[in-house]
Amino acid sequence: MDKLQVALLIVSLCFLPLIIWMFVAGIRVKTRFAKYSTVMSAKGYTGAQAARAILDANGLNDVQIVRCAGSLTDHYDPTTRTVALSQTTHDSSSVAAIGVAAHEVGHAIQHEDDYLPVKIRTKLVPVVNFTSKLSMPLILIAMVFELMGYFSEFSMNVSTFFLGLAVLCYFCYCLFTFITLPTEYNASSRAKKQLVECGILDESEMADASKVLSAAAKTYLVNFVFSLMQMLRLLLIVLVRRNGRRR
Repeated sequence: MDKLQVALLIVSLCFLPLIIWMFVAGIRVKTRFAKYSTVMSAKGYTGAQAARAILDANGLNDVQIVRCAGSLTDHYDPTTRTVALSQTTHDSSSVAAIGVAAHEVGHAIQHEDDYLPVKIRTKLVPVVNFTSKLSMPLILIAMVFELMGYFSEFSMNVSTFFLGLAVLCYFCYCLFTFITLPTEYNASSRAKKQLVECGILDESEMADASKVLSAAAKTYLVNFVFSLMQMLRLLLIVLVRRNGRRR
């Protein structure tokens, strides 16, 4: 085995612990949200009321708050300037709901402040939407030509070409997940600051809300690491093939 093949083997072996990490991170968000959904805030703000108070305190009176279906489907839409809160967040007075609502308002404040990572992420959205639809078909086409490659070197070259295009698609997604990290962590930081400054949560309640936000942030981290490893794996496959043909 040469160095490239060893590197490919190591990267491939990393996927099982990564999948386990991703599963655990997802479960932790749900369990922490469920746990702190039973802890009611002393001042009785609902998620929607907390979001409105923070928006108004930052001069964002034109940003609307709407309900959205599902649980933990909360998000901020910069195109319509709306903070969408799920039913479990919108009407709940728990510290978990307030923390999540404040986090989404944090994105609205980022948008108003022209926060650079948000601007980059917004521009990447249409690119990622397009390339994400291409990555799997490209890999499948590469696999077909790889099977044909046992009978033709040309087919093997075509397979490598399509894998190279898949690498580019994964690079776009990897860049998107990378720029999402500062966006999400900064939104949580802004949320914590606003909850204190607006007097919505006290110190002990902030500690509980922070645990929910921290668990959610880790899902974005594991998503970035997984996309990075997937891109590296495809890239190494392409490099191993090119290296093999040169011999």
